Amino acid sequence: MESLARERQRLGWLSRGLLVIAAVLLAGVLGLSRMLVPDPRGYGTHTQLGLRPCAFATLSGRLCPTCGMTTAFAWFVRGRIDRSWRANPAGCLLAVLSIPLMIWLLSCAARAEPLGFRSLSGPLMGLLLAGCMLSLASWLIRWTVSPAALTAAGPGPPAAAGAIGR
Repeated sequence: MESLARERQRLGWLSRGLLVIAAVLLAGVLGLSRMLVPDPRGYGTHTQLGLRPCAFATLSGRLCPTCGMTTAFAWFVRGRIDRSWRANPAGCLLAVLSIPLMIWLLSCAARAEPLGFRSLSGPLMGLLLAGCMLSLASWLIRWTVSPAALTAAGPGPPAAAGAIGR
């Protein structure tokens, strides 16, 4: 066990500072999510931040892999895991995982080493890839399981997609 500790990457002040900043940003995302009102359609909550409606949904009439992520976070911080999951399963999982991730980031910064790993690059790259894979898998499942709910009747956001967020 002691040899593993010696082989671990020691984190300098810059890395530790970035880990703290990342944890604070995650906390900020959760705090901001609490201030938003979840869109009852299951997507579109991000427009409260001044962002435009999803271009993919507008052009294709189908939800993109990230449609419903902001809504999922907004439902999660209200303790409505069921609605969070319906809005976007990947977003729900990312919201749930953000809390232990914040704790891990702060713990690594405090101990000046990546807890449970030899370096930061492996777990951070794994988290990035897992987030992308979760989004794509969720998207494919939504297209396969309920394609009718994702088809729009014309230009604009998917009209019938509200069934996903209810």
